[in-house]
Amino acid sequence: MQKQQSFKGKSASGTLYLVPTPIGNLEDMTIRCLNTLKTVDLIASEDTRNTQKLLNHFEIATPQKSLHEHNYQERIPQLTAFLLGGRSIAQVSDAGMPSISDPGHELVIACIEAGIPVVSLPGPTAGLTALIASGLNPQPNLFYGFLPRKKSEQQKALIELLPQTATLIFYESPHRIGETVKNMVTVFGGERQGVICRELTKLHEEYLRGTLAEMASYLTETDLKGECCLLVAGNPDPVGWQAVAEPDTARSVKEQVEELIATGMKPNAAIKEIAQRLSKKKQEIYNEYHDLN
Repeated sequence: MQKQQSFKGKSASGTLYLVPTPIGNLEDMTIRCLNTLKTVDLIASEDTRNTQKLLNHFEIATPQKSLHEHNYQERIPQLTAFLLGGRSIAQVSDAGMPSISDPGHELVIACIEAGIPVVSLPGPTAGLTALIASGLNPQPNLFYGFLPRKKSEQQKALIELLPQTATLIFYESPHRIGETVKNMVTVFGGERQGVICRELTKLHEEYLRGTLAEMASYLTETDLKGECCLLVAGNPDPVGWQAVAEPDTARSVKEQVEELIATGMKPNAAIKEIAQRLSKKKQEIYNEYHDLN
């Protein structure tokens, strides 16, 4: 067991401060975060060029050192040695909270193991900011972050989330969100309520609220821009979730294909999807759909 008293007594080492930065609107920078960035000895940044724009805006002259997914193994020993020497570091990501879908967690673990105090400052985070304005149940909630990119891996992850009654929070690229929502229709069903929030805190902030089927149809005709936060209502029938995860044998192939087409999916894509779901050949599903048997 380890006990950390963040603000009582004196530590022989410096302190690692986890400092959130604005996710769009620079006015969301708190006074405490600004003062911390000004008074620490070093800022560990995901991208020093991006952070420098923030520092220039607020006239902060503290030096930076990069810390990202490609250099953290060599950087962490350097940063922990710096902290053990009695100097303090502020860690920042490009936007929002460090470690939330961004680099940083490894440095936190290294500091805890070395007995270096770790202090987290409150501030902007996209998931909860979108959640409370989404209209979906704010609690309980489950933050997932980014789903796997490959369709099969993504569907497997979604199936594992089927029994969740909590509101689900995802981050997604605007280039992939259409396919992700289609996968959610396949796994969760088209009637589940969802919300897409894009460009959060920026001039073009936008909320899209509706069923997953409605959103899937909308996204076949519209290209979104900007980072997206995707929220999905929890499972209203967790007892029956296993039946949803299994191949649908109660309805005809034609009904299943038409349900996917109704979401905006093209007929050939819908036929291929049902073939994969039922572990059948595409030609077999094609023949059944067109009554060619």
